Amino acid sequence: MKSRYCRSKHYSFPVKLMILIFSGIFFIDNLSAGDNSFKKSLESPSLRLATFDIDATPPVGSIMAYNPVVNIWDMGLRGRGVVLLGAGKPLVLCSVDWIEINNESQDVFKKTLADAAGTVPERVVIHTVHQHDAPMSDFSAEQILKEKGLDPGCFESSFQRKVLHNLEVAVRESLEHSQPVTRIGLGSAPVYKVASARRIIGADGLSKASRYSATADSSLRAEPEGLIDPVVSLVSFWNNETPIAVLSYYATHPQSYYRTGIPNPDFPGIARFYRQLAVPQALHIHFNGAAGNITAGKYNDGSKENRGILAARLADGMRRAWEATRFETVTSTSVDWYIEPVSLKPAKDLESLWGKINTLDSASIRANIYKLVRYRRYLTGRKIDISCLKIGDARILFMPGELFVEYQLAAKAERPDLFVAMAAYGDCGTGYIGTAIAYKQGGYETGPASGVTDEAEATLMAAIRKLLQR
Repeated sequence: MKSRYCRSKHYSFPVKLMILIFSGIFFIDNLSAGDNSFKKSLESPSLRLATFDIDATPPVGSIMAYNPVVNIWDMGLRGRGVVLLGAGKPLVLCSVDWIEINNESQDVFKKTLADAAGTVPERVVIHTVHQHDAPMSDFSAEQILKEKGLDPGCFESSFQRKVLHNLEVAVRESLEHSQPVTRIGLGSAPVYKVASARRIIGADGLSKASRYSATADSSLRAEPEGLIDPVVSLVSFWNNETPIAVLSYYATHPQSYYRTGIPNPDFPGIARFYRQLAVPQALHIHFNGAAGNITAGKYNDGSKENRGILAARLADGMRRAWEATRFETVTSTSVDWYIEPVSLKPAKDLESLWGKINTLDSASIRANIYKLVRYRRYLTGRKIDISCLKIGDARILFMPGELFVEYQLAAKAERPDLFVAMAAYGDCGTGYIGTAIAYKQGGYETGPASGVTDEAEATLMAAIRKLLQR
């Protein structure tokens, strides 16, 4: 007759089970005295990702940054992003095909999307790709111009607030369709014959010319490519074998030609669309890197056909980065979010300009309005958040302004052991942000177009180093 218990090494099954239970309790309890990563993995909620995507194209009659809208093409502007859930309060990363979202508009966009996602504004970033046939948003500038009895022009916010409302709805609804994130993909590849240095430095060490986005002067196009970051970086989120979202980062001014009166995403938007066709399961979201002193000017004389050529070259780099992707399993413990608030000293002329604001003519107010607003915020102690997403071996920095590429290259050199990417064009109320030496070299970017001083480099690099070393 068989025993009612299965026996092994003289222990009955119930006894063995009790031994395993007590051993497990002892093991887990004692993890607190050492490495508790296993215990965390047992307690950690899973990561999830929600995606959102809306049309951000202004209607005919709206005023964009440079021109009113006279027509609309099939390929308009998008507002896209992700909500990362499960690692503390939700994180919202959003990129919009507009030229800039500045000052108070940054505050309102972040607060609105934070409320929609159930998080706080400090865990939301709003960036623009910086296409020029696109809107510019600054609610503070609109208010000042209206107070002065001036037409707010491109700052008139009726349409912009509609887009903000649509983003809010899209973020809120996206949470109902979030997907598990089991791994991330990290890939990079060089992009050929797109980016080039904008500033041409002469033998005397001073800026002698600017190679703008479209450069008709063949002698300037013949100048060397100069200092760029040729690499496009891709961070993809996966649910097992299915890609959910692909975030791309590449540094160049995104113009082939503009002032057409037709809102369009220019060549980065077309490249993004090509990749969307190639990998339709995932939402493709593009962020512009530190491109303040980078354009396609060496490879673009302004000919209309160059838009498609540049788009194909960028898409080719994105494809090769996708094919070079390496994967890393992630959980909620793989994610952190770091912030360093910074105060950037305003350009020297802004104090006197602010003092004369009541006597300035309308043209001077319009030309300097974003810097005047930034100066007013500086006086009240408002700082700019520099943010960093840590996810596995990736560190993604979110920066303000039209940042010079040297900051991006320095960030990558700071942590060569990690996968570092950078998005600039967050709050662009600062205008251009050059390096310390660039302010001595002169040139368009570090003249009146910059709302900060040469002290910005020390401040920003200290924040970058601190974030990357955490």
